[in-house]
Amino acid sequence: MKLKKINALLGLLSALFMLTHIAYSTFAYLTMYYNPVLKTVFSLPFIILVCLHAVCGMSILFIQRDSLRADLYPKQNMRTILQRISAALIFPLLILHLKTFSLMQASAEKGLKIFIFLLILAEILFFAVVTTHVAVSFTGGFVTLGLLSSDKVKKATDKTVYIICTLAFAFSVFAVVKGQLIMFLH
Repeated sequence: MKLKKINALLGLLSALFMLTHIAYSTFAYLTMYYNPVLKTVFSLPFIILVCLHAVCGMSILFIQRDSLRADLYPKQNMRTILQRISAALIFPLLILHLKTFSLMQASAEKGLKIFIFLLILAEILFFAVVTTHVAVSFTGGFVTLGLLSSDKVKKATDKTVYIICTLAFAFSVFAVVKGQLIMFLH
């Protein structure tokens, strides 16, 4: 149970740092202002927390026997299924996300507009996967830490988190895609 609590705390901290990373990145793309120090300040803690969260999550899933079998009752466990599928998709898309700028730059120099569009689609998918994972996981972290027990409060928290994640997704897609189109498909 201790590992689950550590993982819940890492997940909640990751969600907080995700929002700060999205806020800075959105600002940077909307204003076309790039500061490598600020980029690192807003991305490095986020990636460290996410990696620790992922290692803990995989350890719980593969080592501990009390992990929920989501396949037994798929309708009742849709949240868990979404949580696991989104978690599995994050890392391959993250690798692409980290290289997107340089790949777009190289594609633009070679006039390969189709690759730029495909990279933009991959970015949108990455943003969707990350915000979905946070949205379906957030209240579970509070439950695991013993900070949330009321179903009424859980539902209200879920609704609030879904709204925040939807807005974060929408703003980040708007800002980043607009910026990438301006920079690479002028």
